[in-house]
This record gives sequence, C-alpha cells and structure tokens, in this order.
Amino acid sequence: MNLPQAFLDRMRKRLGENFPAFLASYETPPYKGLRVNTLKISAEEFARRAPFPLGENVGGDPACFYIGEEKPGADPYHFAGLYYLQEPSAMQVGSMAAKCKKQRVLDLCAAPGGKTTHLAQEMAGEGVLIANEVNYARAKILSQNVERMGIKNCAVISAPPEKLAARFPAYFDLVLVDAPCSGEGMFKKEQSAIPEWSAENVKMCAARQRAILGDAAGTVAGGGHLVYSTCTFSEEEDEWQVEDFLSRHPEFSLVEARKLYPHTFRGEGHFCALLQRKNGETLPQKPFPVQKNTQAERAFRIFAEDFFAEPPAGGITTLADGRMYLVPAGMPDLSGVSVLRLGVELGTWDGKLFKPAHALLMAFGERANRKLALTREEAKKYLRGETLQRDCANGWCAVCVEGFPLGLGKSVGGTVKNHLPKGLRLVKEQ
Repeated sequence: MNLPQAFLDRMRKRLGENFPAFLASYETPPYKGLRVNTLKISAEEFARRAPFPLGENVGGDPACFYIGEEKPGADPYHFAGLYYLQEPSAMQVGSMAAKCKKQRVLDLCAAPGGKTTHLAQEMAGEGVLIANEVNYARAKILSQNVERMGIKNCAVISAPPEKLAARFPAYFDLVLVDAPCSGEGMFKKEQSAIPEWSAENVKMCAARQRAILGDAAGTVAGGGHLVYSTCTFSEEEDEWQVEDFLSRHPEFSLVEARKLYPHTFRGEGHFCALLQRKNGETLPQKPFPVQKNTQAERAFRIFAEDFFAEPPAGGITTLADGRMYLVPAGMPDLSGVSVLRLGVELGTWDGKLFKPAHALLMAFGERANRKLALTREEAKKYLRGETLQRDCANGWCAVCVEGFPLGLGKSVGGTVKNHLPKGLRLVKEQ
C-alpha cells in the first residue's frame, strides 16, 4: 500500500518502537464487522439463523461480530434490517455512549447512520433521538438506514451545527460528535482516501472539528454527556482536540478516552472520548406541533385495524402534501430546520384513500395480519422488483422472508404487485 511518506514519518515519531507493528497491520485485509439489530432480533437468534459464518464478538459485545462474508449487503436479511455493516473499531463509540443517560439524544454528524442506529438499539425505543447531517444528500442515506432498521423514535434532520446550537441550548442528555476527519483509519478500507491526505488537510479538519465541538457543547444539558470520535490517528484531531476543548469549556470534564490503532485492536482504527458537563441547567423545548387531520387519521385507522393485529398508536401529524407520520412521544419542536424523517412515516392520504409507506412496514410489519412468506430465492426476486404469482387474499400484504418483513405487496387475483421503493431494490445479483 502506497502510504504518504509524511504520514509514515508522523506515525513513526508518534509510535516509536511500536511503529513496525503498526506498519505491518497494512499488510492484512481490512476487518469487517456486523452489528445485529436487536430492535428486530436478538443476537442469539440471529447467530442461529445467520446465512453466512460469524466470527468472534467484537469487543465482547454479544450483538457485534467479525465477518468474512464478501457480499453481506446483498442478503435478504440485510434488506429486512436485521443487521448493520460497520467497521469493528467504530462500534466502540456506541458501546461508550451506551453508558450514558439517553432520553434526549443528538447525533450531530450522523451519516451514513452506523452510530445513529447503534444509539437507537441502546435506547430500545425509549426517549427521542435526533440524527443530523448537514449534507442533504448524505442525510437521505442516513434516513434510509434509519428506515431499514425499523427505528421508531428518531427524527432525521439536516442543519449546520451552529443552527442547532442556537435552537437547542442545554437540552440533550447525550450528544455524539463523530466528526469529519482526515480519515487515516480508512486507508485500508477506502484507498481513495490516501491521495486526499496531507498535513494541511489534518490542520483544516482540526479547525473544523474545533468549531463543531464548540457548537455541540452548548446543546448538552447539565449533567449530560458529550461523546467525541474520529476515524483518524492525528493527535491534532484526537487528544489535542479534547485538551483544547476542555481548556475552552471548563464546565466539562473528561470521563474516558480510547485510542484504537490497527496493531492494538482488530479494526482499522478509531478515537473516542467521553466528556461530561457539570451539573447545570436543562432548558425545556416546546413539544412538536402535531398537525391534526381528522379525515386522514380516520382513513389510516381503517387501514390499520384491518392490516395489523395490533395497530400502531400515538400522535399523528399530517403534512399539507398528505404525508402522515407517527410522532415519537417527547419529540421537540423542529421548526426552522429541514426535516427528512419524523418518527415513522405511515403513508400518504390523497383526500380519499390511505396508501401505506415502506417505513410503516419496516417498523411495524411483524404485527401484520396478512403476511406473504417467501423463500430466500423468492425474496431475491422480490428485492429485484419482480411481480409475484401467489394465491393469497386480495389487498395489501407484508412480504416476508422467514417471518421478517422486506416490504409491501398488493395482491389482486393471485398476482402480487411489488411495492418495494425502486431506490431500495437489488438492481442486479451482487
């Protein structure tokens, strides 16, 4: 691997006698990891059903595994949201955050969603999770992953950190800043990151991280926690960044810090630090202003009482374009920021009829009365967008593989029309 000489010189100076072991780690393939989505299946049950071999647990977490599978993203279980593919050392950030109170949580730099979905699992449906990504295109990917994993208590938004600092002062119990960085821990996994590295870029990233951390600090409630992480080894972006933050914010103290190198941990490398704000005020926020539409809600209830054995319950908001969302209890007012996803998208109401959304099925599909059971081979056909010929009752159905919902179908006279969103389909056999 053709690593930048300036990078190697920096690492040799930093690691000393441990540098040869660090350099030798680049001669091995990158580690791959899988985190079981415990919102949908237990780690033990997944291990029994796993469609490919699982390795050892990562960091002792029973839901996190090393894997060697070449194409785990093409398996129907992945589309069903039973697992998230995540670099093993990055999993340690969620494990660190799991130690904190998590009723009001903000993931400030959340795309593509690995740490957001990990936080959601640890929250187990309780409290409110706000996942933010300033890049709108990346926020869409984040929203898709939140949807696939069936997360019910999350809002996905897109706003600059400084706007959220002004919007949510002293509000969150836990704020995660997985900061944009120089990506030194990504060199094996994404070799395209190598030519982008430079000492100047490290300095630029450090300056940006300093600003983001300053904004994040103001959103943490008294007694709350801030988790800071990067996938780089640079001291400017890691240890020195934390030291600088503490010098500027004496109301915080360092609880724990971990530096994971690829020669000391079976992963590509990560840094994470847990900080706590001293006791102080917690400022309230106005509740989310639910927009009531009696006719739309009646149409949804008619559908839900027929489709589900136990219809979803909670506050429903109906937007002007007819989209309907199940709003998580405790969700704050999000006016003034761009909202991509609010809790669970139920579907759309066109003024007469209700049409269910894919997100509704991914969040509550296990409750469906009408399930169309597919084999794994049939599931791949469905995931490619094919129409199915099956003898089942007319109407909407939950299309499932081995009992786990993949998406919606609508049966008419033995033909099941495919309602899996085109953007989520398996375009070709991977």
